[in-house]
Amino acid sequence: MRIALIKLAYLVSAVLFIGTFRLLARPRTAILGNLLGALGMVLAVGATLCHPDVQRYTWAGVGVAIGGGIGAALALRVPLTAMPQMVALLNGFGGAASLLVAAAELYQAMARGHAYRAWDQPVVAAAVSGMIGAVTFWGSLVAFLKLQEWLFRRPVHYQAQHVVNAVLGAIALVLAIWLASRPDALAAYWLLVLAASVLGVLLTIPIGGADMPVVICLLNSYSGLAAAGTGFVIDNNALIISGSLVGASGIILCQIMCKAMNRSLTNVLFGVFTAQLDEGLAERVYAGKVKGASAEEVALLFESAQNVVIVPGYGLAVAQAQHALHELANVLEARGIRVTYGIHPVAGRMPGHMNVLLAEANVPYEQMKEMDEINPYFPQTDVVLVIGANDVVNPLARTDPSSPIAGMPILNVDQARTVVVVKRSLSPGFAGIPNPLFAADNTLMFFGDGKQAVLELISAVKQL
Repeated sequence: MRIALIKLAYLVSAVLFIGTFRLLARPRTAILGNLLGALGMVLAVGATLCHPDVQRYTWAGVGVAIGGGIGAALALRVPLTAMPQMVALLNGFGGAASLLVAAAELYQAMARGHAYRAWDQPVVAAAVSGMIGAVTFWGSLVAFLKLQEWLFRRPVHYQAQHVVNAVLGAIALVLAIWLASRPDALAAYWLLVLAASVLGVLLTIPIGGADMPVVICLLNSYSGLAAAGTGFVIDNNALIISGSLVGASGIILCQIMCKAMNRSLTNVLFGVFTAQLDEGLAERVYAGKVKGASAEEVALLFESAQNVVIVPGYGLAVAQAQHALHELANVLEARGIRVTYGIHPVAGRMPGHMNVLLAEANVPYEQMKEMDEINPYFPQTDVVLVIGANDVVNPLARTDPSSPIAGMPILNVDQARTVVVVKRSLSPGFAGIPNPLFAADNTLMFFGDGKQAVLELISAVKQL
């Protein structure tokens, strides 16, 4: 009877997880979706603790207390600017947990004297979980270090890079076959984990910062697949379903991001992302062409405008200027100006980064327009205010086939009547290339900290 109730609880938690994904698809219902997901997880964990095989709760309680404490601290203290780094770490922790649980099950089977037979489902699943989990953990750790700009700030390349990765993949596959055919050879499992760990690092270090949103999606998918594999190892339906949901949704989102960045999924999988950069291009692009502007001059542009589009980027997150930006939009709307926000799918360092920031500042969801929706309106737009965005508005994506962002769909802000760019300097974005938009005839540069610049614009507009 208890087992039946536990399985029923797992089924209910799975339904809650499915409902979570459904609700997360819409900004207005995303908060409810998060709550449903948390409820489903609490139910699944509670059902697991009620299993007859759980005899003592000491270590489980210690784990829940430590994990819950760390999770609560991260949720309360990590700023939204560091959310991509936290997501990378959480992906990595998921992969590590999966491979450790799979290993524990293999050891427990031997301790019980009921070692698995060759090619039993749990053994094959353990090999898959160990390999994917190790790649996920170390790949996510490298992604975290890149995003935090502690290590590997620039892509790392070396000769025969793809040959080395292919050899490591083949070695991991051979070790997985060894483990599946000899379940008592637990050394094979840890050698598999070691090979996959090195592969995870080498697959991620050549990827440039501009491509991190895609990598985050891919690693998220890997963590789900590793969890699903571990679910087959321990025969846990809730883990299988939730891991499959995360794995599938991660792959779908990865494909959406690849399309938004004009990347192929094959390139993501094998780390083929970075092109060679022209060191002298910045001087040729900017020399004598950049025009600065003051807050008063920009305010005069707003005074004669009817339509204004605001394009946020990662610089907005760094400056924490989302609340000031919303206040500026309110001031402009009070003067009869129509204000909308143009959101690029990969603006920032993870999918939806800008949407989350603007939602935190209570920007109406109706004003946030996706790239395909807003692009046709730029030719009729009086003023575009770009704050902290760079690569996602770089015309080189359309004009230079040799550019690292060649072919990437961008926000066509250069087609507006006037473009005002708020930026600290002319430093390049994640792709490491100059932006001809900054030197265009219809562009004015308003240099300064994003938040302070927006506050100056608010003051200048109010004084008109």
